[in-house]
Amino acid sequence: MGRKSRWYLPASLITDLVGAGVPVALMFFATHQPWAVPSGIVAGLAWAGVQLFRSRYAARAIGESRGTLPVLHDWFILLGVLAVGHAAAGVRLRAALCLAALLPSLLLTLVCRKALYRHLAAVRRRAQAVIKVLVVGEPTAADGVTAHLSVRTDHPYVTVGGVPVGQGPFTSGIRTWERLPATAPESPAEDADLVISAVHRLGADLVLVVPCSTLSGERLRRLSWGLHDAGIELFVAPGLVDVSVKRLEAGSAGGLSLLRVAPPVREGIQPLLKAVLDRSTALLGLFVLAPVLLAVAATVKLSSPGPVLYLHERVGRAGRPFVMWKFRTMRVGADRQKAALAQENEHDGLMFKMRRDPRVTRVGHWLRRTSFDELPQLVNVLKGDMSLVGPRPPLADEVAHYTPAEWRRLAVRPGMTGLWQISGRSDLSWDETVQLDLSYVDNWSFTSDVDVMARTFRAVVDGRGAY
Repeated sequence: MGRKSRWYLPASLITDLVGAGVPVALMFFATHQPWAVPSGIVAGLAWAGVQLFRSRYAARAIGESRGTLPVLHDWFILLGVLAVGHAAAGVRLRAALCLAALLPSLLLTLVCRKALYRHLAAVRRRAQAVIKVLVVGEPTAADGVTAHLSVRTDHPYVTVGGVPVGQGPFTSGIRTWERLPATAPESPAEDADLVISAVHRLGADLVLVVPCSTLSGERLRRLSWGLHDAGIELFVAPGLVDVSVKRLEAGSAGGLSLLRVAPPVREGIQPLLKAVLDRSTALLGLFVLAPVLLAVAATVKLSSPGPVLYLHERVGRAGRPFVMWKFRTMRVGADRQKAALAQENEHDGLMFKMRRDPRVTRVGHWLRRTSFDELPQLVNVLKGDMSLVGPRPPLADEVAHYTPAEWRRLAVRPGMTGLWQISGRSDLSWDETVQLDLSYVDNWSFTSDVDVMARTFRAVVDGRGAY
């Protein structure tokens, strides 16, 4: 397996020990609490212990996640562990003081995780620290898995070769080694010997089997015996695409392994929580941001002739049209000029995007760069036409050309932000945009919304793809 940088583990461990221990010791010392240094040592060891117990330091996990929610989950566990220890020791400390002292551990760990994630992503773009995969299966199915892995960069797997089963060559260009017969060989170990030989010659880290009619059941079971006895990891690709692991449940019936795919969440407490979060946040946002909204409105009004708001029809959930609110960023009559600029479209799909759109005003460029032009959409969220998080709200002429797969984007309310916005916005291709939206529709959860909102702030500050 491609080795990650050796400094990942000590950097994470030191960050956790120092990030929890030092602030606690300093806070206790500054407030004249007893046992300041021992308390800091206990807090640092407890935080590192929680991370170790949750396998955050494991080679497969370290550097792989930048999510806020896993770290927040671990931090709440830390609070529980220290609360139990506090009660058992009979020490009297103010809860607010303890929370303030432990907050830096949460923030520093988040910063460290994101830094490691960005570094690992940059390293993998140079084909380093990757996991080398040997694909085994019928050529057509194996080619499909290989192609899917090659076009995505959000994973560490790189196909280094393949072992075809049955007749026919690989068409994806991967290196072919040996070939398994279409029928099970007389010797149970023959399949495993051929695959193990390919693993060693190609330097693969694991074997990825694409099940087929000629390689399943007892034959696949015996192959797994041989690979595991040789110390080689075996993965099986069930053929599912963009299904969150949270929706997968392993089971068995009469010795047959089963994989249940849970349906997307559409009913229950989570959608209710989403609705409450949407409406309450929109109402609070309109109240708190009222001075900002007034200032932006005045700037738009004074910078160019025309209305302050741009009201435009978009298509919402289940294909229902609604009027979306935005601050005007273009000159009056810009919609009528769109056809004349069709040849200048820099996007490869149904959306129209230009980096230097001549219709955009000087203030409009700044509003788009900061995403301030989208703040009036809080009114749409309050009305229930939109959500805080969801797919990009499409135009009617885009929806008119949707395929059945693209139409599925309309299964949920469009959002002010979403996977599209935090992943590059207009820099993404149309296929990437659709893929992200479909992934959101199928795998949505309340916690994923919270994570997207947390990452939106950085995307807005960065401004990449905003034009």
